[in-house]
Formats: sequence, structure tokens, C-alpha cells
Amino acid sequence: MTAEVEAANTALYEALESADVDRMAAVWDEVDPDALVCVHPGWPMLRGRGQVLRSFSAIMANTPYIQFFLTDVDVRVAGDTAVVTCTENILTAVSEEASSNQVVATNVFRRRDDGWRLQVHHGSPVMGTLAEEGADDD
Repeated sequence: MTAEVEAANTALYEALESADVDRMAAVWDEVDPDALVCVHPGWPMLRGRGQVLRSFSAIMANTPYIQFFLTDVDVRVAGDTAVVTCTENILTAVSEEASSNQVVATNVFRRRDDGWRLQVHHGSPVMGTLAEEGADDD
């Protein structure tokens, strides 16, 4: 069961990397569209399937390149609900500039008849590391 949840989580990032709106729509739950919630780093909370999918469409339309390397992936399944936490190591290009960022994410999935579907995505930027903060104490 954990492997199925991991596959659903991977599908989220693959849809974003490929800028495929249809694949992104397939990741998100359709049974209770008003229950969907998404928080992109630095954005206000978005509620409802329409707002959530429009936000991803806007990101895909304005990001010529994006790639995710997930680390610290942890999957917990309890009945029909699964929570995935991970660190998104993001390589991206906006305009002519390339950058890399880290975001910690929590993805909440719900088991449906056709598989695991995303209900909540919350990403928070990592502003620095503990090692960097400790270096300032010298």
C-alpha cells in the first residue's frame, strides 16, 4: 500500500515537471472538490478544485523548466488516508535565470476506488539550514 501512495505522490511532481494540466488534474481528488486545499510557498491558501488547478496551470505556464529531487520522503497510511512528508529540492528556470530552492511539503491523499488522490498539498520554503545558522554562532 505504501508503494501505491508513493506512486501517487510521484505523479504529482511528474505532472508539474511535464507541465501537463491533464495529468495534474488526474492527481487531485474529484469526489469532494470543495475539500481540496493547496498552499504554495509564499501564496495564500487556495480552496477548491478550480482554484487549486488554476494555480498549477499558472505555475506551469510561467515556468519554462522545473525539476524536483525529493528527499526525506516519509509515507504514513492510516485506513483510507495517507500523509507524505518530503523535502522538495527544486531546480528551476524562470526567464534566463536558473535557481535551486528547498521546500518542505506535506501531501495528504485519500484512497478512492480508482487509487490514491491528493486532497491537500502544503509547501513551506526552507530559509536556511541548522548547519548554516550554527556557523553564525562562531
